[in-house]
Amino acid sequence: MKRCSWVNLKNSLYVNYHDNEWGKPQHDEQVLFEFLVLEMFQAGLSWECVLNKRENFRRAFDNFKIEKIASYNEQKINQLLLDKTIIRNRLKLKAMIENSKIFQAIQKEWGSFDNYIWSFTNNQVVFEEFYERTTSPLSDKISKDLINRGMKFVGSTIIYAYLQAIGIINGHEKACEYYKKK
Repeated sequence: MKRCSWVNLKNSLYVNYHDNEWGKPQHDEQVLFEFLVLEMFQAGLSWECVLNKRENFRRAFDNFKIEKIASYNEQKINQLLLDKTIIRNRLKLKAMIENSKIFQAIQKEWGSFDNYIWSFTNNQVVFEEFYERTTSPLSDKISKDLINRGMKFVGSTIIYAYLQAIGIINGHEKACEYYKKK
């Protein structure tokens, strides 16, 4: 089977992620939140590093339950900073908590975060063959809006990767079996 060249075929988690999640439209609120948090924690690191710790993140972050994360306090942050199985970064942890509250505010305003995020493309998938791109006018626009709402660690590069992860951008390589034309 042909896959995108960036997939580490020796890592079954990575292969499974590529084959079953990356570039596939996501609409579940919890999945949308999970990927936003994971992409945030990826900043400055590789996606494979984050993916390898995904189950640890799920355990540490109460399975990405937005309401629970929104109620985390300094004691919880200190507890998480002791967890060697996750990426320990105080700024990212604090941002995750604040971003969860903003995520909830967007849900309230739009009826769901799904309605909000997919509105930027009129509920359409953007098909874009993979190449070494890290931002786009779309990621610039969404990033700017999220930053204006108060979110942190949501620069255009992180949002571009997020849009690929949740399937708003389908960017598989032409040679990949998962590449789809418009």
